[in-house]
Amino acid sequence: MDSTRPTLRLFVLHHAGGSHLPYRRWPAGLPDSWDVRLLDAPGHGFLLDLPPLDDAGRLADFLLDHVEPELTCPYALFGHSMGALVAYEMTRRAVARGLPAPVWVGVSARTAPQPAGPAEPYHELPDAELRTRLNLLGGTPDGIFDDPDLWSVFEPVVRADLRLVEEWRPDPGAAPLPVALSAYAGAGDAHASPARMAGWEAYTERFLGLRVMDGGHFYFQDDPRPLLRRIERDASAALDAAGAARSR
Repeated sequence: MDSTRPTLRLFVLHHAGGSHLPYRRWPAGLPDSWDVRLLDAPGHGFLLDLPPLDDAGRLADFLLDHVEPELTCPYALFGHSMGALVAYEMTRRAVARGLPAPVWVGVSARTAPQPAGPAEPYHELPDAELRTRLNLLGGTPDGIFDDPDLWSVFEPVVRADLRLVEEWRPDPGAAPLPVALSAYAGAGDAHASPARMAGWEAYTERFLGLRVMDGGHFYFQDDPRPLLRRIERDASAALDAAGAARSR
């Protein structure tokens, strides 16, 4: 980015056990006028030296504190899986603190908030079963499962992330987000099916729709371009609507 003020600053939040790395090519696939920032949770990516956080509220507060100085232009949040939950909580907290709200939120592969947790939490599974489940889910480099040293580093981080997701409960008194929101689902995702993703409509005042893509939980892994084009359209539409509302 040069010194020109971006038309939109997009913060991308990664999945459980992930980091910014799977999303590193995204900035090149989005408009040049956007400033795309790839965030890492503590214990991940560039923040590997920090202990992971296993509470969604604490992680949302940590990341919001980190980005607050950069909320100087219209901004948006996109989160995949765990990142979607964190994007939702960051938006709630921004509104509660009186900070600028995002003009748009994209939630991907994370079911709408549920009052009850899963019957069989992944974060409590025995080691071998956890590796099998994660391998089937996708999104984790194969070498991590085959290398005992890598697994010993990865396991406590992914268990903390899974605990964060599985133990989080929505605030029953929370109002719908006062922002535009789009939901994205893989047609073959057994964990966050399109039918369950559609429930996000109840959690925003301006639901832009459910976008169903070919693939499973990591439907964009092989080719992110269809998703990036959809993000560009949705976020741009929300940005234009916000600009029109300000000018009235």
